[in-house]
Amino acid sequence: MKNGTVRVMATQAERRAARERVSVYHESQLAELLGRVGVEIDRYRAGEIDAYAADETIHHYHRAAAELWKFCFARGGGAHAEFIAGLLDCGASLLPGWPQ
Repeated sequence: MKNGTVRVMATQAERRAARERVSVYHESQLAELLGRVGVEIDRYRAGEIDAYAADETIHHYHRAAAELWKFCFARGGGAHAEFIAGLLDCGASLLPGWPQ
């Protein structure tokens, strides 16, 4: 690369690494969301909450999982994966659509 030029495209290996980082993040966040659902289902089974509350938890999970997928993958190509991986490298985190 010449002095004063800016590389716009990442290498194939860099794009692959970015996609892998985003996939790992996606899986870890899904696991966290599913863990929250599991806790609420256990509460339902123990009689602590009713079926409507358990159903609301599942509804929140569905919305949050869809938003998470959109955040991670909706724009498709390598440039989006690079962008999201860059956000994750800066400490960004997202658990969308879930009440804290």
